[in-house]
Amino acid sequence: MRDETHAAGMDIRRAVLGDDHVARAVAATTDFTADFQDLITRYAWGEIWTRPGLDRRSRSLITLTAMVARGHHAELAMHVRAARRNGLTVDEIKETLLQTAIYCGVPDANTAFRIASEVLAEDER
Repeated sequence: MRDETHAAGMDIRRAVLGDDHVARAVAATTDFTADFQDLITRYAWGEIWTRPGLDRRSRSLITLTAMVARGHHAELAMHVRAARRNGLTVDEIKETLLQTAIYCGVPDANTAFRIASEVLAEDER
């Protein structure tokens, strides 16, 4: 079961974040970070993102909101890319960030719009 969870986690991690991102993360793994990489692959990706209760689009919406609320800017950029990979439109991302302005705060949403704009501009190139 443990190996199946890791394999499922790695599959969905690659599907959501992209092969290049995951390959970089795996290549950068050290003895010190190996247990953490294993934890996020099994727990976040293998246990949570594989659950049938929400589709990937919904999980991306929730994750974007959580990244804004907690001020996790590097993770927000990564998850804007993931949201596009999961089928969210630019307008849906915009609406999500507008919603965060009310519930997370205007300054946090302002930063999120800046980050998302940079990421989306990169995707257009």
